[in-house]
Amino acid sequence: MYHGTAHTVGAHIDTDAIIPARFLVTTDPAELGANCMEGLEAGWIKKVKQGDIMVAGENFGCGSSREHAPIALLGAGIPVVIAHSFARIFYRNGFNMGLVLLEIGDDVSKIHDGDELKVDADTGVISNVTTGQTIQCKPVPPFMKGILDKGGLIPYVQDRLAERV
Repeated sequence: MYHGTAHTVGAHIDTDAIIPARFLVTTDPAELGANCMEGLEAGWIKKVKQGDIMVAGENFGCGSSREHAPIALLGAGIPVVIAHSFARIFYRNGFNMGLVLLEIGDDVSKIHDGDELKVDADTGVISNVTTGQTIQCKPVPPFMKGILDKGGLIPYVQDRLAERV
């Protein structure tokens, strides 16, 4: 269960808006997180606290396939992104890095900047505490949940390999 404040962004937010190329000199999550969304709004990160939730329009994470984008979101303290839809490569990179991603289609319009949200990725239930509304989406598939539970694809594979020894 995740609980945090919604930070809304628009449609077609590309990976260069999430973490501009000038910050790609590191893979350190804290450093990337400190510059998260700088390509969209200077100082955006100052509004975010640990556990907050990103809410986006269509095609979130389009553009280049850089893994730095989901790492930046995680480094910023954002464990979940809810969107109308995701760019496919970002969707897979997000899960591979340990970021929870939920697609809700047009229901994204029911969430506003600053709303308090509770998210159960296992059931796909998003509760908007501010408005009292509930949104149902597809839960995270079991295989993807296994990757998330381990913190991403690399720790997942390492654990699977260690089981074989």
